[in-house]
Amino acid sequence: MNEEQWGSSNRGIDNIYKELSEKDIKLFVKGRFQEVKKNNKIKELVGFQAMNKFMIMAHSQEQLQVLGRIVASNKKIKLSEILIEYENHLKVALESKPTIKTHSNVLLHIFGFFSKEFSGLEKDKFFKLLEDYKSEKMKIGEILAEIHPIVYRFNKTYLASQTYFLLYANSEQGNIFKILEENKIKN
Repeated sequence: MNEEQWGSSNRGIDNIYKELSEKDIKLFVKGRFQEVKKNNKIKELVGFQAMNKFMIMAHSQEQLQVLGRIVASNKKIKLSEILIEYENHLKVALESKPTIKTHSNVLLHIFGFFSKEFSGLEKDKFFKLLEDYKSEKMKIGEILAEIHPIVYRFNKTYLASQTYFLLYANSEQGNIFKILEENKIKN
């Protein structure tokens, strides 16, 4: 492993974890899309679009909208043409490098799935994590590792299937929401 593939956080030298490179993420997504093309079914394309929504959003919200329209055009255009157009726009989307701003936008969309179920303390913790991420005190993998377990806690199956968590999350980190839950049980 080279230094790019292993990152360390500002939280301490013991806090070292594997972080996928953008190249690895692009290869994974492109490989999954090749499977969709091979299967040649609109249902597969719809599933691919749904599973990769937040990952594509982190790269390009504009291309996410274009890709959504392409998938929705399946009753008007041949699937072979849809797949070609989709692949071209997916490549454009993946050429855009995610930024703190685009990841923050995705995180706020994810927050929308939980906002009504979070306690005041949990909302405060989420926005503190988001602020730490925006001020570069945390990496995207660290904040996603904090958030990912709540997907299961609140049974958000749509979010559980998102490749965004798989590709960016650092599952070795601690989890503030788990800690809060453990504190509730103790009290």
